[in-house]
Amino acid sequence: MTQATTTAQNGRADALLASYERAGYARVCPKILQPAEPFLALSGEDIRRRMYLVSDAAGREFCLRPDLTIPVALDYLASDAAGRPASFCYIGSVFRQRAEACGEFVQAGVESFGRDDKAAADAETLALALEATAHYGLPAPEIRMGDVALFASLIEALGLPPLWKRRLVKDFNRKALLAEDLDRLALAGAKERAEHQGVLAAFANSDPKGARALVADLLSIAGISTVGGRSVGEIADRFLEQAEIGASALPNETRVVIERFFAVAGEPDAAAAELWKLAEAANLELGPAIELFESRTGLLAARGIDTRQIRFATAFGRGLDYYTGFVFELHDPQGRADGQLVAGGRYDGLFTRLGCAEPIPAVGLSAWIERLVAIGGGR
Repeated sequence: MTQATTTAQNGRADALLASYERAGYARVCPKILQPAEPFLALSGEDIRRRMYLVSDAAGREFCLRPDLTIPVALDYLASDAAGRPASFCYIGSVFRQRAEACGEFVQAGVESFGRDDKAAADAETLALALEATAHYGLPAPEIRMGDVALFASLIEALGLPPLWKRRLVKDFNRKALLAEDLDRLALAGAKERAEHQGVLAAFANSDPKGARALVADLLSIAGISTVGGRSVGEIADRFLEQAEIGASALPNETRVVIERFFAVAGEPDAAAAELWKLAEAANLELGPAIELFESRTGLLAARGIDTRQIRFATAFGRGLDYYTGFVFELHDPQGRADGQLVAGGRYDGLFTRLGCAEPIPAVGLSAWIERLVAIGGGR
């Protein structure tokens, strides 16, 4: 690639960022070297195993930023604007180990923090994503969309034990494990009750802190300090998890509802109708989540986006653990790029997991510049 070509491509990316600045997004440039812990705790498994990690002289672990969302969020929390509505845009290198490609590549994107009008913010984010593909010569990409909040709402409405809720929500981005865990939850209850019925029954639904302290004391009295590298506290937590699983079996009808939920797919209006039918048939309170979904669809249509061309699926996710709602990816219909061109979504839970006392609404997108160039937009 010639220097002239590279300069032209950089100029085109800068022009995209300039359009985001005109839309009210302040341009920022987070540090390349970042503390590793937030990424290890919050990113998806695929990103975690591809990170470039280093340690300083004090043994603290750092990484070359594998994405830009978490660095922008950390800088925002450290600023005077924290807690107030703020919008940012950026362009820069990110770093992930890739077997057959360079570990450094360029992403551009936007992040919107603190807006309470969630459906409108979601619709604006998708509109900005479509602006990116149009900027590189693809006005009509394939739009794939999901909504993590719909699944979280379903699990909450099913009235499952807290551990089951956490386990199944975590499985959303790991579909291969979902059926396996549903089997395990159905069978574990019967197995644990048969093997340890008396002990587990005594701990089921008990005060978590008191039960944990008692189990830890019993292990200490028995002279057990570690098992398989786990501490007494970790062993106690694991035992109490099993007690909660063993308290009752997963009803078959609950599994049927979950499987029916994941079968919903199609254009958004038809999907919403199916979700209302599911909620009514199973007597579940899913109204607020479905209403937000419908409101977002209406606002997308108001922006001139043909929602009938959107490929929505309740099972669609992005593989990043911090997403909590609307998620999307834009792809080249002709398959000229390996992977999504632009992607993003809502991550309202990120800031509390970064240490913020109160949740802050957040939504954003990332654009893969090399992929956009590869489809022919770099000319």
